[in-house]
Amino acid sequence: MKITRNKEIESVQGPEEYFTGKVRVEMQFGQEAATKAAGALVTFEAGARTAWHTHPAGQTLIITSGLGWLQKEGEQIIEIAPGDVIYFEPDEKHWHGASPNKAMSHLAIQEEINGKVVDWMEKVSDAQYQK
Repeated sequence: MKITRNKEIESVQGPEEYFTGKVRVEMQFGQEAATKAAGALVTFEAGARTAWHTHPAGQTLIITSGLGWLQKEGEQIIEIAPGDVIYFEPDEKHWHGASPNKAMSHLAIQEEINGKVVDWMEKVSDAQYQK
């Protein structure tokens, strides 16, 4: 058994190359010898969001607080709220983040394939976000 105490989890700024706006990332758990999954609590301030990206093994989001938006390439923006659980299929191009006027936090869980968990792409423009 392994217990990671809250006080041991660092809070780091989301890298500007992958996020727009103020984003805080707290790794909740990493891969262990027998598993390939890792999870992070990600908090987006109002208007903050990820860049477009995909995950080779898919991704699950569990919305824990606030009000957020997400979008799959070619589809409309969808509003998300606490308790919502979202699964993105492997290699499904998408973005997610806070709504324009309210912050949002989610637990993001993804697995690695061949050492990779995410493929980052271009940033979501303000025009795309405001549609």
